Amino acid sequence: MSTKHFDIEMQLLLDAIYLKYHCDFRGYAGSSLKRRLTTAMGRFGCATLSQLQDKVLHDPSVFPALMDYLTVQVSEMFRDPSYFRSLRETVVPLLRTYPSLKIWVAGCSGGEEVYSLAILLREEGLLERSLIYATDINQAALKKAEAGVYELERIAGFTSNHQKSGATTSLSDYYTAAYGAAVFDKSLRKHVVFSDHSLATDSVFAEMHLVSCRNVLIYFNRQLQERALGLFRDSLCRKGFLGLGSKESLRFSSHAGAFDEVVREDRIFQKKGEL
Repeated sequence: MSTKHFDIEMQLLLDAIYLKYHCDFRGYAGSSLKRRLTTAMGRFGCATLSQLQDKVLHDPSVFPALMDYLTVQVSEMFRDPSYFRSLRETVVPLLRTYPSLKIWVAGCSGGEEVYSLAILLREEGLLERSLIYATDINQAALKKAEAGVYELERIAGFTSNHQKSGATTSLSDYYTAAYGAAVFDKSLRKHVVFSDHSLATDSVFAEMHLVSCRNVLIYFNRQLQERALGLFRDSLCRKGFLGLGSKESLRFSSHAGAFDEVVREDRIFQKKGEL
């Protein structure tokens, strides 16, 4: 199939998904989507995206499975440990000054970052006064996140990251191992609300003290990045914090002027007090 035909069929498929399922992938970066949809075509036995579109529209079982290709489900606990260390050293002292805390993990995927933040907050004595909103557009990912169950072979990597993040406890304090899996403590989930939310179409959460959205914006085109960053800006309270991924930046955004850079190397920003 020619590139032009593929692009036309991809646009029609994304329009169909939006119209039928109200999930908007039209602002995602084209090159990344092309790779993932090409892989999905093989998985569903389709020679063209038009065939895949037909399945999406007429077979209810296809779209939930396709979501795993359209959304990137790659993460780990305490990913980029220096980010979490910077949160401990730079952000937590200011979070302590609030009587209660609201935190938004946007694009939470399978929940690894959610549990990382919950554990960090517990170690810092802040979890009991915190509410974490964990959102994603992938319902299957949200269910996995809510379950808090991860393959046991991943735990060694999680543990290493946790220690490098400045941990004051052992990761093993927070899970039990059973049947080849690690099940994280329900007491962590007590402070988390899991919710379906699209950065492409949905509105803001109000008065957040910290928004962490890491390694999500890199999959968006410029227009959708601007929309998402605008949501984060409007969701944060005065002097609230924003954490982005290691390859993401505010530098070329129209919202850059609303933030001060707090820890450049770990992409942590603070909303200005007066705008």
